[in-house]
Amino acid sequence: MSIRLRLTLLYTAILALILIVFGAALYTIQAQFTLNTLKHDLVLSSDGLFRSVLRNYMNPNQPQPGNTPPPTPPLDTLSSDQAFNELREREIVRILKPGGELLASPFGVSEESLPLSSDGLQALNNKQEWWQIGVSDDERLLIYNRPGVVSGDVVFILQVARSLDERDSALAGLSRTLLVAGLLTILAAFGIGWVLAGMALRPIHRITQTARAIGNESDFSRRVDYVGPNDEIGQLATTFNSMLSRLQEAYQLVSRSLKMQRDFVADVSHELRTPLTTVRGNLALLKRVPPPQADEQSDILTDLVDESDRLICLLNDLLVLAKADAGRSLVIKPVAIKPIVEEACRQARQLDAQREVNEIVQEVTALGDRDALKQVLLILLDNAIKHTPGMITVTAAAGEGQVVLKVKDSGPGIPADKLEHVFDRFYRVETDSMVPGFGLGLPIAKALIEEQDGTICIDSDIEMGSIVTIRLPEST
Repeated sequence: MSIRLRLTLLYTAILALILIVFGAALYTIQAQFTLNTLKHDLVLSSDGLFRSVLRNYMNPNQPQPGNTPPPTPPLDTLSSDQAFNELREREIVRILKPGGELLASPFGVSEESLPLSSDGLQALNNKQEWWQIGVSDDERLLIYNRPGVVSGDVVFILQVARSLDERDSALAGLSRTLLVAGLLTILAAFGIGWVLAGMALRPIHRITQTARAIGNESDFSRRVDYVGPNDEIGQLATTFNSMLSRLQEAYQLVSRSLKMQRDFVADVSHELRTPLTTVRGNLALLKRVPPPQADEQSDILTDLVDESDRLICLLNDLLVLAKADAGRSLVIKPVAIKPIVEEACRQARQLDAQREVNEIVQEVTALGDRDALKQVLLILLDNAIKHTPGMITVTAAAGEGQVVLKVKDSGPGIPADKLEHVFDRFYRVETDSMVPGFGLGLPIAKALIEEQDGTICIDSDIEMGSIVTIRLPEST
């Protein structure tokens, strides 16, 4: 069963319950009100009759000695009384003896008494009024029984009754009206509820279609098109779109990672092929018969040592890069920048004693890993020495909660079309194979800096040199 149908049935069931309670309450109130009205009318009608009958019993022209009860008036005397002759047509009156026998009826017609139960007769003889609903001639009657007390004794019982057919017909019509109106209202509510539930659930249906399309097409760029208030459905659509954005970013990241992995394997294979080919060729020369001369063997061994060192250097760089990619555990703590810069610059001067390397460093402290930061500085200084014949300057200063390190050279600069690729692995700006390197230094530096929650970027102008800027959180 769908949510739409369940919601519609729930709305309809609630409305049906409300209508049943309302209808039952209305029917009960109407039934009680009409019954009370009938009772009130019967009481008022009985007052005149009761006085008339009582007057006949208390006729002063019929004095009785002692406590002897007055004699029963003749039937024709009661029947011809004016109060009897003025009765409403819809009212039925009977006068009974204390034992329940018929004493008189209107117009002198001798008929059976109205229904009266034994409990009612007992209550009347106990001088209490009695209401009863009975059936006479297949007609339901509301009967008001009233005792007539003379000198402390019940001498007659007055019965005044009115038919309940009119009331019963009205109540039956009311119940039919409530039933038909309730059924029509429930059917209308079901239809309206079905439409409203469909409108309310339409965004969820669109979310379902979007999710199905994404699953079939792997297109995480799609979004749920929702226009409406920021209610529960709106929040669901917004959350779903946010989730899609994160999935899209993750999917693109995975795609880029896979592409980088394929490119990395291809580049590593390419970089390893050259020294391994050289090693393989030199080994073949050594196995040649007749063997090469002593001076030629010395050159071959020198090439083998150089290529082996090149392979070791490449593998070391790959190992450092792999550790950076795996997120190796760096110890992030406050680090004084000036001693690190001084050590890195001193080691850089050892690589080229004729090169001028200047330091302009303030006493600042950054949050980072000392060994990783020193390795990054050595990479940047080594690149500067390789690519520029002029002066190299290293500066460090603090500002706006950051420590800013800059390594500036006076080399030929990097063209704009190549500047955006300098952090790509195995990418080299120069094409001269005489310049050593594998294009892994800057990617390693970028990975290490980002592991320390920092940033690194390069600005370069042709014939003006390049500036590498590192920003790290300042230690407070």
